Amino acid sequence: MRRREFISFVSGAAAWPLVARAQQMPVMGFLSAVSPGPFAQRVAAFHRGLKETGFVDGQNLTIESRWAEEQYDRLPAMAADLVSRRVTLIVTYTDAAALAAKAATSTIPIVFINGGDPVRAGIVHSLNRPGDNITGVSFYGVDLAPKQLSLLRELVPNASVVGLLIDQNVPDAVAQVPAVQEAARNFRLKLIVLQAHVAGDIDVAFETLVRERAGALLVGTGALLTNRRKQIIALAARHAVPAVYPYREFTVDGGLFSYGNNVPDSFRQAGVYAGRILNGDKPAELPVIMGTKFEFVLNMKTAKAIGYTISPLMLTRADEVIE
Repeated sequence: MRRREFISFVSGAAAWPLVARAQQMPVMGFLSAVSPGPFAQRVAAFHRGLKETGFVDGQNLTIESRWAEEQYDRLPAMAADLVSRRVTLIVTYTDAAALAAKAATSTIPIVFINGGDPVRAGIVHSLNRPGDNITGVSFYGVDLAPKQLSLLRELVPNASVVGLLIDQNVPDAVAQVPAVQEAARNFRLKLIVLQAHVAGDIDVAFETLVRERAGALLVGTGALLTNRRKQIIALAARHAVPAVYPYREFTVDGGLFSYGNNVPDSFRQAGVYAGRILNGDKPAELPVIMGTKFEFVLNMKTAKAIGYTISPLMLTRADEVIE
């Protein structure tokens, strides 16, 4: 064998293990109905969970992300594309993404992340036995609305009309309306239900809120509302409407206060579940994790800007106060 041929042979042989490892690297699909920018903190938490189980994107894992940018009708095609690429696992965020992935495959494992009751949303059969190829994590914020309304009434005791803004893209979010209506009746409040299907509906909702002379606003759960939180916060500030939000991100971005689950922790737990499945665990053997960490966050700067005084009692009960 000539020297040049021998060198080529040795070089090629040395490369074989590298090629094999590259081919063996698992590919994970990530599917969401919204856009990545407003959810960067949550995605970072998901990656922390993956790292806890030994997986790092670009090192021993490849992630194929699909973001529908609020165009929900694109989700079935995106899910089908991930299935056609034979990904090892699909992770979804939003109910619509989970349902699209579930419809696209009954064999590829799915880890969902959602903010409501996954059984009521039709994602899983039960929390303990979610299904053959699906499990996940829920930051269950929907049924916290009566508590949020109680806090809002404590802050704005003179309000007689309160708006409730809900995300129509989340069927489970609609389930919170009767509970909030009952709570409003107990507080002798008139509740105006405002629905948003696309971003433009949010502006219309605030026009209705002002026309009805609502004294406060309760913002519901849902990826659309979280994705458009800066728009909502700006409108609330423009009209000087005190509002309670479902997640800390709203308050950090200038919202008055929030009460709800620690969502980044739920994303971290989803990352752990994804890593466990990549390491060989079966989704059917992993019960759905329900979020149990709740946060009450106040933004004092916003309170001063719209002219509201936070009582010492509320300050002591807050988990975090943003000055």
